[in-house]
Amino acid sequence: MTRRPLARYALRAASLATALGLWQLLTSVDVDLWLRFSQFPTVTDVARAFADRLSGADYWTDLTDSLTRILTGFALAAVLGVATGVLVARSRLAEDLLGPVLEVVRPIPAIALVPVAILLFPSNEQGIVFITCTAAFFPVLVSTRHAVRALTPVWEEAVRTLGGGRLRILGSVVLPGALPGIFGGLSVGIGVSWICVISAEMISGQYGVGYRTWQDYTVVNYPGVFVGMVTIGVLGWVTSTAVELLGRRLTRWLPRTSYVPGGRPRTAVPPLAAPVAVKAERNAENQPEAQHQDHDETEQEARDEHLV
Repeated sequence: MTRRPLARYALRAASLATALGLWQLLTSVDVDLWLRFSQFPTVTDVARAFADRLSGADYWTDLTDSLTRILTGFALAAVLGVATGVLVARSRLAEDLLGPVLEVVRPIPAIALVPVAILLFPSNEQGIVFITCTAAFFPVLVSTRHAVRALTPVWEEAVRTLGGGRLRILGSVVLPGALPGIFGGLSVGIGVSWICVISAEMISGQYGVGYRTWQDYTVVNYPGVFVGMVTIGVLGWVTSTAVELLGRRLTRWLPRTSYVPGGRPRTAVPPLAAPVAVKAERNAENQPEAQHQDHDETEQEARDEHLV
């Protein structure tokens, strides 16, 4: 039996409450073993600092700036990454022209491009968007390229047989078939984007969650630092969950596998496929009986021929 949704949510809430309780215990009693929890602010200190930040205008300004940067850069990375991944996977000429450059640039950390962004772009805002876009671009590119190359050629041949051209193949076979892999790359890309946008704000930004977190660190305001960390974690979780939900919405035609403890995974059968599955099961059950009848008829024909 699978757990009910309410029980699962209760278990997750209990896990989070346990982690917070352990944090409060270790910091309130000033545990100093190998790890120095005496230097940490307690949960109540962070909550108090969080409440103070929520009542001010700077917090919401920082939140708006960081979200604007992350969404702009991620949207650009999604469009460019999917387009480039499909192009490289489908065209040998594009792979020969773009492949070497992309493979050389891909291992470079996006945060290392901060000096390049400062030199290239006239404003820090554009440079931060560039770094965010670069961070998400390569996970989307790689996942799209592998997803397109993994498609079976039979689907494309079927569309060609029916008279479909390149655009028809792209819209009916390539993009729908690669969607699961594309959204896997988008889910990774949004997380990497948050890491790099916060780092870029710390170095060259003005306003933003990362900028405010770094400012709190420089003035030794550790509860404020943890407020920024919690804010980053919540925003990253919300945006990543939104990407995954969108991916599930756009790939509803895929079979979903549910985990069954102590048993085999169960695959949900689509409503239209259910009658076919039932019919196949009935045919499988009636197959031994039909074979037995055929065997009896064969023996009877043999006896008749022998008598003749």
